[in-house]
Amino acid sequence: MTPMEYQEFKGLKKENLRDHMNDLELIFSMLGERVSTEITRKEDAQGYSKVEDAAKRGGRVAGNARKETENELGRPVTSKENYLLEPEKKKKIIIIRRSFSLFCIYY
Repeated sequence: MTPMEYQEFKGLKKENLRDHMNDLELIFSMLGERVSTEITRKEDAQGYSKVEDAAKRGGRVAGNARKETENELGRPVTSKENYLLEPEKKKKIIIIRRSFSLFCIYY
């Protein structure tokens, strides 16, 4: 999916796409970006076509990892859920006390 298609899928207009991704969506986006960067550095890619090729290869790695993850989980990684639109009162807070430490987990 292109970023524009993904934005439509999420029902967003001008909002930042990353602000509305779940953890797995962010992880696979970051994986594609990082692998692309590593390929570009390893091959010292210069010029648009070489950098574009590295980006496509990095995206392919992330896409394959996403597909394998979806097969293992039995569900899609992508979700139409938008995190900034969720009212604050719906968010749950779990407070965990362990000896002298206090942890808050938001979800």
